Amino acid sequence: MSEDTDEDDGAGRAQPPRPGPMPPLPTAVDGPPIGRRRLTRRSLLTSAGIAGLVTVGVVGTATSSAPAGRALREALGAAGPTPTRRRAVTRLERVRSAARGQDVDLLTVLPPNVAAEGLPVVLLLHGLNGSARRAPVGGLADVLATSVVNGVVPPFAFVAVDGGNNYWHENVPGDDPMAMLLTEVPGWLAERGFGGAGGLPVACAGVSMGGFGALVYARRRNEQGQPLRALAVISPGLMTSWQEMSKRHAFANEAAWAALDPLRHVDRLGSVPTGVWIGNRDQFVTGTRQFIRAARPAVASVTPGGHDENFYRKITPDVVRFLGSRLRG
Repeated sequence: MSEDTDEDDGAGRAQPPRPGPMPPLPTAVDGPPIGRRRLTRRSLLTSAGIAGLVTVGVVGTATSSAPAGRALREALGAAGPTPTRRRAVTRLERVRSAARGQDVDLLTVLPPNVAAEGLPVVLLLHGLNGSARRAPVGGLADVLATSVVNGVVPPFAFVAVDGGNNYWHENVPGDDPMAMLLTEVPGWLAERGFGGAGGLPVACAGVSMGGFGALVYARRRNEQGQPLRALAVISPGLMTSWQEMSKRHAFANEAAWAALDPLRHVDRLGSVPTGVWIGNRDQFVTGTRQFIRAARPAVASVTPGGHDENFYRKITPDVVRFLGSRLRG
């Protein structure tokens, strides 16, 4: 699929208008615990072909060479067999978000043989009808692992959470994913020993709707006097008309959209180093070109491709290098 629709999860996958329950998550359980203390949160893990496997105090990983480990890596977009020493350590947990009024998935993706203690975090925001587990598009987990092992970038982690379908803002009263990112995620990260003052993510990346959300998140962080060290947006869902945005049913009215629309608030980003990647056949290319002209980002990449995994696999190595280069020192 080469073009995005309003039922896209950020990886170019068409979704039904009302998505059903998330597919089972295959797992393996051979990784070390994250953070300063043993985790006691309930982790809901489902092995490939074995629905409903529930373990307490155990975190699912994607480092195993067993079939379940390979299946989890495939579910997270990891490409093909990867030597064990180069595999990312990927874990999924279930946590309670007061800001969203519901339980959400918390996904962590670490380089191999790297402790969480003090590790910088890049917050990764998923696309429409996506989820934390679908956030690492384009084989991002393996790209991070290989880049760190080869010394291309310093070690850092990706962290993703479920954000719903409302462009990362409170469209439904009592469900505020942006408040979750700003006020709850740092605490969750600090509990697990990740770096940054109070567990604060040092950078943000987003795909499709997540690109829109990442731009809003960067704006909020700058307004709070806590600017990001880097911002990466992939195929950002930037629309140039209310007629188009209204199809997403993510804003109560045009004024609500205009208040958050990144194209109208470029100056609110401050001086955060920004990278932008999009395919020239992506339906969001017009709005993204407009953003590039206004923001003059450090990286502005418009190359052949659509809004799909084929395109993402071409550019994720550049995205990881860009983020890593801003996290050195």
